[in-house]
Amino acid sequence: MNFLVLDTSTELMSVGVSRGRDAQQWLHSGAGGAQASNSLIATILDLMAQAQLTFADLSAIGFGCGPGSFTGLRTACSVVQGLAFGAKVPVLPVDSLLVVAEDARHSAFAASSQLEVTALLDARMDEMYTARYAYDSGVWQCLQEASLLRPEALAPATGAALWAGNVFGVYADRLAPMLQASPKVQCVPAMPTAAALLRLAPGLMAQGQSVPADHALPTYIRDKVAKTTVERMAEKAAVQLASAQAHGG
Repeated sequence: MNFLVLDTSTELMSVGVSRGRDAQQWLHSGAGGAQASNSLIATILDLMAQAQLTFADLSAIGFGCGPGSFTGLRTACSVVQGLAFGAKVPVLPVDSLLVVAEDARHSAFAASSQLEVTALLDARMDEMYTARYAYDSGVWQCLQEASLLRPEALAPATGAALWAGNVFGVYADRLAPMLQASPKVQCVPAMPTAAALLRLAPGLMAQGQSVPADHALPTYIRDKVAKTTVERMAEKAAVQLASAQAHGG
């Protein structure tokens, strides 16, 4: 199976391509956020060329669908939809917090066949995104859906637990009381990376998680009433450009 995956839900833009039965990979990480819209398509085209794949060769295009940065999620979704429409391939939306959990599992607990992870991502505005997952013999299950909370509202763990994400530096003081009350918690820095997305993609495809391009939508936890004119224009331009690139135009 061949996959193109990307995540721009945080300050990191992570893009990856895998090809064939041996799942050879080509990966790129760079500045995300507002800067992702300037470099994402060029990065995708470069990785696809390195992998010697066309968009029609892909089994699916996967992306971290959130929660995360509003602009980053819209950028990712717009580009993925445009590419998928043009190439007539399905889209694989993946919870960005699940990708964080997989990144932590692989980096710190690769030998474990069973694991529970609370994924935590900085949501800015003094808040965090959080969700809880269980891993059992290669399969992830969501135990607690994504929510938004302040760092001091995170419940202490009653026993051994794994917390993973990018919040331990920025909210160190505010998380300190919960960590003191949870002496058996292990904190693992983790991000929604393309490498983690590529590990998740085959299993999620086998579970039937892929969708048509027009059904691929971002997941928002923090509401935003309206997009600005600039955001709407950028989204439209990204879809048009991505679709044109997929057609070779």
